Amino acid sequence: MLDEYGLAIAMVLALLVGIFSGYPVAFLLGGLGILFAFIGDIPLPFLGTVSSRIFGGVIENWLLIAIPLFVFMGLMLERSGVARNLLLTLQRLFGNVRGGLAVSVALLGVVMAASTGIIGASVVMLGLLALPVMLKQGYKPEMAYGVVAASGTLGILIPPSIMLVLMGSIMQISVGALFKAALVPGLMLGVLYTLYLLLAAWFRPDWAPLASEGGAAEDTEQQAPLAVALLRDLLGPVVLIVAVLGSIMAGIATPTEAAAIGAAGAMLLALFLRQLNVAALRDVCRSTSKTSAMILFVVVGATCFSVVFKRLGGADMIEEMITGTGLGPYGLLLLLMGLIFLLGFFLEWIEISFVILPLLLPVVSELDFGGVLQGDTVLVWFAILVAINLQTSFLTPPFGYALFYLKGITNGSVGIGTIYKSIIPFVLLQLAGLTLCILFPSIVLWLPGLSG
Repeated sequence: MLDEYGLAIAMVLALLVGIFSGYPVAFLLGGLGILFAFIGDIPLPFLGTVSSRIFGGVIENWLLIAIPLFVFMGLMLERSGVARNLLLTLQRLFGNVRGGLAVSVALLGVVMAASTGIIGASVVMLGLLALPVMLKQGYKPEMAYGVVAASGTLGILIPPSIMLVLMGSIMQISVGALFKAALVPGLMLGVLYTLYLLLAAWFRPDWAPLASEGGAAEDTEQQAPLAVALLRDLLGPVVLIVAVLGSIMAGIATPTEAAAIGAAGAMLLALFLRQLNVAALRDVCRSTSKTSAMILFVVVGATCFSVVFKRLGGADMIEEMITGTGLGPYGLLLLLMGLIFLLGFFLEWIEISFVILPLLLPVVSELDFGGVLQGDTVLVWFAILVAINLQTSFLTPPFGYALFYLKGITNGSVGIGTIYKSIIPFVLLQLAGLTLCILFPSIVLWLPGLSG
């Protein structure tokens, strides 16, 4: 195998070395693709097909327009102050429940995930809003940091998710079907987080003191009755979620059109809350451009890398390695999930999606699980399993981005080791959720099946 696939193996090793060196991933992927094309003596006309793939499969893909629109929607919601108001109201709702503040953060993470889908914005926003209050109330840092990091990552799974938009483009399956399939697993993870927080607070009350025990002062800013405040602060996000997801699931709008609805709705909500001004709009547009450009640049580099990698026999090598194990369908599925989980320690979800996922698709398409898992249904199920798996990549060291976002907003007041320890229970909960979706595919396929 070393003689036949030597260059493909060298290409993977060069990628890992480059990532550990800290070199920008987009340049690394594209540069390695071009470099190994020359090393492998690939004819120059073949590189023209790389350009065609980039323009035809990426630049001209109208589906990808949804990405900057969803990013804009999330960032505008962050600036509108909706999250802060909702957290204060949820804190009042669960104030007399031990662990209630942590539960409020988890629920806010679910709501904002369904409204934004932007990991960085969600983690930073939850951290800035909730961490000072939780630590002042006496929460154990391992619980406080863990719930903020884990709840912030729900946005990559719960629709509208830019990961699912990209997966739909890569796998050539309906983004609307992926949005439907991801909704129940995403909410299930939110429930698992909540149950863990309540049980941890029950068995270890010193981890999650009540406000009266921790000495935290009660917020006096909100004077409205609780029911009125809850309705007021939930109404905007819920209407936006229904407008975006409802229009997609009902078949009224495409994901790109729904993203435009969401972006316009987020602006209207910010205007209604008197948070929309020229400075805010300029900052949101600038951040949207930077985030979208980063994603697009990585996608272009990954396209170049994957095309050359396949030409050097990388796809055949991986297929032989996987199918040569002699495992059955579920054994191979577990092997692939384990591989993706390990890759998540070192690679971003974008690289895994655009480099690894296309190589695994031919193998997955040939697996026979029987029952309802046939044709495109297998691909939808597999895509959601991968999405749940990749969500853990934001939490697993050494390159878990949610951990670095969290570290960045603490201004050095907490060690990275404490943050690492805080996410262990939540990584285990996500693996438990992944296991449930493997054992019970209906968790994923029930909602798409209603409209099928």
